[in-house]
Amino acid sequence: MADDIYWMRRALQQAQRAAAEDEVPVGAVLLDAEGRMLAEDRNRPIASCDPTGHAEIRVLREAARRVENYRLVGTTLYVTLEPCAMCVGALVHARVARLVYGAPEPKTGAIESAGQLFEHMAFNHRLEIEGGMLDDEAAALISRFFAERRALKKKTTPTRE
Repeated sequence: MADDIYWMRRALQQAQRAAAEDEVPVGAVLLDAEGRMLAEDRNRPIASCDPTGHAEIRVLREAARRVENYRLVGTTLYVTLEPCAMCVGALVHARVARLVYGAPEPKTGAIESAGQLFEHMAFNHRLEIEGGMLDDEAAALISRFFAERRALKKKTTPTRE
């Protein structure tokens, strides 16, 4: 449990970096089967002009490049927000063994919230899943980010007189 908290805090640091870059604050860290970090990154779809630039996808790509294999068997992914359907599909294809995530994502979360993809039998791989790790911190970061965006938009939107 202490290791999980340590790695989730690393993912939260990445999420904070994303927020500072005006990206949705999601961070991820991927460990190999021995508990060594393979990759850490954050959401960057805007900066990379890549709709697949989610934190989860970015760490999977980097780790696969490092180990020179698209299968990441035995790995553990820490991510600050419940993954979307695209990211869940990538985790299955990569054969990630374990997923630890922070806050639920009511609009697009594909584990427990908007969808429960692992309840469908279509997947040929199952992950060990633990949700809610440091969820208060992760949810607060997301809420603050979007509150600041709404406040900024309100300030810059012309009013009718």
